[in-house]
Amino acid sequence: MKSSALFLCLTLSASLCSSQTIVNRDPEISRMAGKISSQRIEQNVRKLVAFHTRHTLSDQNNPNEGIGASWNWVKSEMESCIPLSEGRLSVGLEEYTAGGNGGRIIVPVHLKNVVAKLKGTDPQDDRVILISAHLDSRATLPEDNKSFAPGANDDGSGIAALLELVRILSQHKFPASILFIAFTGEEQGSYGAEFMAEKAKEEKWNIIAMLNNDMIGNSGSGETLLNDNMRVRVFSEGVPAYETDEMAKIRRFTSGENDGKARQLARYIKETGERYVDQINVTLIFRQDRFGRGGDHEPFIKKGFTAVRITEFNENYDRTHKDPELKNGIQYGDLPEYVDYEYVRKNCAINLATAANLALAPREPLNCTIVTGSLTNKTSLKWETPPSGVKAAGYYILMRETYQPLWEKKIFVIGNEVTLPYSKDNYFFAVQSVDASGHESLPVFPGRTSK
Repeated sequence: MKSSALFLCLTLSASLCSSQTIVNRDPEISRMAGKISSQRIEQNVRKLVAFHTRHTLSDQNNPNEGIGASWNWVKSEMESCIPLSEGRLSVGLEEYTAGGNGGRIIVPVHLKNVVAKLKGTDPQDDRVILISAHLDSRATLPEDNKSFAPGANDDGSGIAALLELVRILSQHKFPASILFIAFTGEEQGSYGAEFMAEKAKEEKWNIIAMLNNDMIGNSGSGETLLNDNMRVRVFSEGVPAYETDEMAKIRRFTSGENDGKARQLARYIKETGERYVDQINVTLIFRQDRFGRGGDHEPFIKKGFTAVRITEFNENYDRTHKDPELKNGIQYGDLPEYVDYEYVRKNCAINLATAANLALAPREPLNCTIVTGSLTNKTSLKWETPPSGVKAAGYYILMRETYQPLWEKKIFVIGNEVTLPYSKDNYFFAVQSVDASGHESLPVFPGRTSK
């Protein structure tokens, strides 16, 4: 079969002992990533800083300052991309009520998220890839809604990247839908994300991946004085927060503690991001988030969605949640001159490559199982073809030794089952669909079957 030869050339990962790795990029995704502008990102960050404060409880009616002016501007920037989308892009404000009942916002207040949806071209494909960042900023005191709170990096960098993604991706067609959300209320407890996660669950949105971008622009650390714009972190949960008793039973049987859906998404981001973005290393952090910290991916995790956080490798706490001031020769505050815009560009490109590759790929294989009913030094895997969507030209079998964090080998197969001369006791496996152009679905970690 002609596609078999193609896929032998599209092997994208090699074993650790191999002398070389073949990297095959989709030219169209490469062109999209190449359009990301660090200059536009900087312009967007500086515009966000010019709103003086984007505190959740700041003025909603001032046309030039505060959270209201901020969400209106982001909405208008996204709307400017509608003509080039040929009607596939829609933009709106999702209003919700937050606060009261002893929370960080002590009285109820009406807030708004900015939501843009790039509708997929396949009416039978209900998959959604969600990319997010948070719009609000804060000063040193969490309740201070008047002082200058520039929020250039936290999270102006994420919002600026989001706007670039809307600008570029809206000009292209994808079978699946891509959703872009600028959340409010993150600094007070992820209120905006909580509202959208609940809405997504109630309306049964098929969100297959959420990429939450929070602080993706600082390349130099405080205290340790490290400076590196070639590494970015992806945080992912291990055992799912929504795990049922049946899921736990299967996990214990398969030893799948490190193979939940969030971990598969994190590995996918690393492989795809590094495939398309030069001079970047996607570092996987096998934690839900940093100690004592949180983000807008967490409400989605709790509702059962596959979500991760993308964030800078080094943090500078002289800038995070600090009033701008020069003290003892040290400049405090989250100011735009301390954002590394080339670093934001690379992190934005990781998002673009991941979302585009996923949105173009076939659906994940269904009902993946590993046969465990007989004593053998071989491994048999079975799965079912997705009933609709992009046609899968075949499947990749992913392999790694049990102590390795990343997939080490990809084997292309045709059909819906395979037996490999590797012991299931010594390796972990997964299966992913792939189309004729090499766009892969997320990997599926197999459950068990006796035969």
